[in-house]
Amino acid sequence: MAKSRADHSVSFDNNYHVTWGNSHVTSVNQGTEVHLRMDIAAGAGFESNVGYASGYFQIKIKLPNKDFSGVVVAFYLTSDPDGKEGNHDELDFEFLGSNGPPFTLQTNVFSNDKGGREQRFHHWFDPTSDFHTYGIVWNQHQLVFYVDKTPIRVFKNNTKIGVRSIWNGETWASGGRKTHWSQAPFVASFVGFGVTGCQFQNSASKDQCYISSPKLWWNGDKYLGLDPTQRKALQDARTKYLYDGYCSKHADIHKERQINKNISIFF
Repeated sequence: MAKSRADHSVSFDNNYHVTWGNSHVTSVNQGTEVHLRMDIAAGAGFESNVGYASGYFQIKIKLPNKDFSGVVVAFYLTSDPDGKEGNHDELDFEFLGSNGPPFTLQTNVFSNDKGGREQRFHHWFDPTSDFHTYGIVWNQHQLVFYVDKTPIRVFKNNTKIGVRSIWNGETWASGGRKTHWSQAPFVASFVGFGVTGCQFQNSASKDQCYISSPKLWWNGDKYLGLDPTQRKALQDARTKYLYDGYCSKHADIHKERQINKNISIFF
């Protein structure tokens, strides 16, 4: 089992490693903050050292404070980080480049390589001026996407790896606006490298990650569903800030498409 504090005091090297673009990754503040840089040559990314089968996975992100049209910053969980197995499952936070407000956050859910479940939200704050927390609670009952403490999306589902990256997505991310390379480099900052999750070893050990215990608090009764306050916060956020998606922004959360597959994801 792995459980550690997801706050500013945890060093990047405790739980993560760079997977690509090493020359575009900078560590500061004794390793508790990492900057990913993208220019015309390359972007960068990192992922967790091990896989997990349930937990509350979060990261604090500050987006580039300039015109970063065409740039995509992402935080996502995937069952196939190397892209070799196919039929992967994935949960995405994608921050789509912009030349100013409103700033766009896109969420998506993949099952068996099938996505098409994009939902786009406008931020209700400036994500370039300070760090904000983006997280996913994942247990055998539900998946909940959070922005700071506000739930914005729910799936009744189970969903193996946490990956963060920055790359060029100008062909789709910013409404056709091209990347202004004169603004490069584009820097996204990350802090909060603690991991609160149940480490996944193999399929035989997966069930131990679904039990309710003090160590696995995210599997407890409190996280079987949202409480009334959370449900209201969810509905308010979706009514006010969801502006584009595969289902109506006014649809009740219980009518949102469900994925009835028992999947296991690395973080």
